[in-house]
Amino acid sequence: MTPGNELLFLALGGSGEIGMNVNLYGTNGKWLMVDCGMTFGDTDYPGIDLILPDLEFIEKRRKDLVGLVLTHGHEDHIGAIPYLAADLGVPLYATPFTAGLIAHKLEEEGLSGQVKVRLIHPGDVLDLGPFRVTPVPLAHSIPEANGLLIETPHGRVFHTGDWKLDPTPVLGNPTSPEKLRAIGDLGVDVMVCDSTNAFTDKASGSEAEVFDGLLKAVEESPGRVLVTTFASNAARLHTIGKVAEATGRQVAVAGRSIERYLQVARATGYLTDFPDTVRYDEAMRLPRRELLIVATGGQGEPRAALGRIAAGSHEIKLGEMDTVIFSSRQIPGNERAVGRVMNQLAVLGVRTITERQAHVHVSGHPGRPELQQMYDWIRPKLLVPVHGERRHLLEQARLGIESGVPGSLIQENGDLIRLAPGEPKKIGEERVGRLVLDGDVILPADGATINERRRISFQGVIAVSIVLRSNGSLAADPVVRAVGVPVEEDRDDFIRDAQATAAKAVTPIRDEDKLRETIRLAVRRCATLWTGKKPNVEVLVTRL
Repeated sequence: MTPGNELLFLALGGSGEIGMNVNLYGTNGKWLMVDCGMTFGDTDYPGIDLILPDLEFIEKRRKDLVGLVLTHGHEDHIGAIPYLAADLGVPLYATPFTAGLIAHKLEEEGLSGQVKVRLIHPGDVLDLGPFRVTPVPLAHSIPEANGLLIETPHGRVFHTGDWKLDPTPVLGNPTSPEKLRAIGDLGVDVMVCDSTNAFTDKASGSEAEVFDGLLKAVEESPGRVLVTTFASNAARLHTIGKVAEATGRQVAVAGRSIERYLQVARATGYLTDFPDTVRYDEAMRLPRRELLIVATGGQGEPRAALGRIAAGSHEIKLGEMDTVIFSSRQIPGNERAVGRVMNQLAVLGVRTITERQAHVHVSGHPGRPELQQMYDWIRPKLLVPVHGERRHLLEQARLGIESGVPGSLIQENGDLIRLAPGEPKKIGEERVGRLVLDGDVILPADGATINERRRISFQGVIAVSIVLRSNGSLAADPVVRAVGVPVEEDRDDFIRDAQATAAKAVTPIRDEDKLRETIRLAVRRCATLWTGKKPNVEVLVTRL
């Protein structure tokens, strides 16, 4: 697929899901890539922390890729860069703050110098082949977030990225109605827009409002206070720092990612007045009312700082009279994990506060009134919702039509859309998928390794070792080991039965593959009779 005299759009991630945003625009033989994000593993991916987009489509066409432009520095927009960007072989374009975050990531992966990162400054216009890209500052929960005005020979696109309307952001510039109206006056053919809060009836609210809610919650807490938020929410870190100063508390930071964001923010002129932090040993010696802890782990990640604190395996300890404030929104699907951490905290006697009990969080994404205001300013001919599950995309499409946008188009990852010329429509489907970072290895999310791990997690595994003489007869009793197979009280009897079954299955077959399969099936049938399950059975045959 090489774009002709047309304007194409293809999402490789972030459409039909929240997170892992990757979008492609194609025209006149070239492709432009916007964002390269990741998402986090869940119970569907045992042992996996990070999930990456499969970029096979554009990797095969890298000679036609003119560049990768980053809208902002959140993980769901830049998180895959250290694992995938080097293979693309094109420059990355990012603002100084976002570039600083990327540099840290590349350094951690030993890729410093292997990926070109070119800085975007206010007022810059990027001429990338047939694409003319103008960054447009928008308010969000991280500094230097931008929408992108993308001008092509076949139409003008406004790609919002993540945004909100905040007249008093504590970091960065407020969204400029004048600039957005001016873009609308140019004539926008397509707006590709964030759908995260399409069901939210109220505007997201200003970050400045969170200060009062956090201040009140901290003032009313008699012991240690821990505030957990996304490490990348630099605006919230600023607010937490001001609350600590206002309440006379010293600050301890728990979580490497928060430390990294603080370091990059300070190096690029942000959070320079964040309070000096104390070490864990100092923190634990302070009077309880004089400590405020900022920690990662608000989504229930067991290995994050809050998860380890709740489990009692961290140097920071919480107990009776202490408070944990969840200054973030639960990502759908994380409810059980967050609930588990909250229950662990409850066992310790810790009080928890969420946005349901106090005004301790505002979203970085637009609610319905903000979406309608953006439609009014930009006045697009066509709305293409992204950054959301199917229900979010559909709801924003409905809202756009109800608000006077002439047309909307629903697409999901892999749908190849022709935006111009002619009637916008889907013209094909391209392969998309997910990769997983498993340790230091990148694998297909639905490949043999992860599928085997899923089966093992559901069914267990049995290992059978067979030693044969040169004539094909058994040289010793089979050895059987069962892991994760539900035979706890009858394990010894089950093992003896499985050994006997394996021995009976040995026949003078010279084809070793057939012999292993015969033994495998026999032992699995035995296990099914005992447990009702069909565990994975691995057979090792050794000949003397």
